[in-house]
Amino acid sequence: MKQSLVFLKKNIVEAGKRAYMRSYAAAYDGNISARINQKSILITPAGINKGFMKESDLVVIDMNGTILSGKKKPSSEFRLHLQIYKERSDVQSVCHLHPPYATGFAAAGVVLDRYVLTESEIILGAVPLIEYALPGSEELSKNLTPYLQNSNAFLLANHGAVTVGTDVFAAYNTMETLEHTAHIVFIANQLGHLNTLNAKQAEELAVLGKKYRSK
Repeated sequence: MKQSLVFLKKNIVEAGKRAYMRSYAAAYDGNISARINQKSILITPAGINKGFMKESDLVVIDMNGTILSGKKKPSSEFRLHLQIYKERSDVQSVCHLHPPYATGFAAAGVVLDRYVLTESEIILGAVPLIEYALPGSEELSKNLTPYLQNSNAFLLANHGAVTVGTDVFAAYNTMETLEHTAHIVFIANQLGHLNTLNAKQAEELAVLGKKYRSK
């Protein structure tokens, strides 16, 4: 357990630095977690800039949110993370950030549901827009639950984005794909035309995506 915990801490800190460098998390924004076992998770603390986070800042909590180890308070979004782990046994990491373009779509109430990019359709699949609720609230977790089984990426209305994965970097890389897709769709719209794939092409990608995401 010590080795795996050390490994998880290093990965979360590295993912936090990458998120900060790419402007996915400003100031104290965002939170990242990883499953330790069926009874506990490792999560980033509240009030820490993700670009300057240290391994000693991270907090271990149980599935009820009780602190098991760590000197700081866990992220206020811990309920959202715990709900995802409870609903999805395959998920080993959760990443919640505020990447500008994806968050722009969330703030505008625009769903990323057009079949545009091959890679994003395979990696992301459907990206639902989750109804707004107060950050950190149980209501936000409940709003997300109905969509959890069919997607690995979610837009939170007027808030940000959430991605999940089989490890820390799988969750983080899905966030990069989500933001990259939102950026390209935004540019295409600015150019005046978003060229979407036809039904047959979309179905082919959906089949490939289902196989990819089930690995």
